[in-house]
Amino acid sequence: MPGAPDAPESDGSAPLVQSASVEAMYQDLILEHYRRPRNKGALPGATASAHISNPTCGDEVTVEAIVDGGVIRDIRFTGQGCSIAQASASIMTGMAKGASVGAVRRTRAALERLLRREPVTRDALGDLLAFEAVARYPARIGCALMPWRALEQALGDRAAPGDTP
Repeated sequence: MPGAPDAPESDGSAPLVQSASVEAMYQDLILEHYRRPRNKGALPGATASAHISNPTCGDEVTVEAIVDGGVIRDIRFTGQGCSIAQASASIMTGMAKGASVGAVRRTRAALERLLRREPVTRDALGDLLAFEAVARYPARIGCALMPWRALEQALGDRAAPGDTP
């Protein structure tokens, strides 16, 4: 419904306020991915991997991927941590599988803009919109970004021909 707090702005950017029902739905999505993570476990034959940990809180994540021709053919993660970090890794792997390196980098940049409360095209984020409320808690932003940073580190300077990050 146009003008409603949980409706996208006409330019596709994130609204300034979410309704309580939308925020509860997103919280449920985060908990669902935390309780039943997708793509969790080691990835035999990985061609790219990186491990990141936060000794302050104990969160850690290892991301492994099979990258071929600038496309992430398969991706998995292992690690432990808070619900936000684990859910972010679960959602990230689902979005990254089959995507180009450039597309994944653009999605990561969009997530960072969302968490900084900057204008962002909501359509590009899909389930990552669940992390919009995290922006209110600066100490938790790193939790949401940790798996994405690990993936970026694993990818290094890889790119598909003609693909821009």
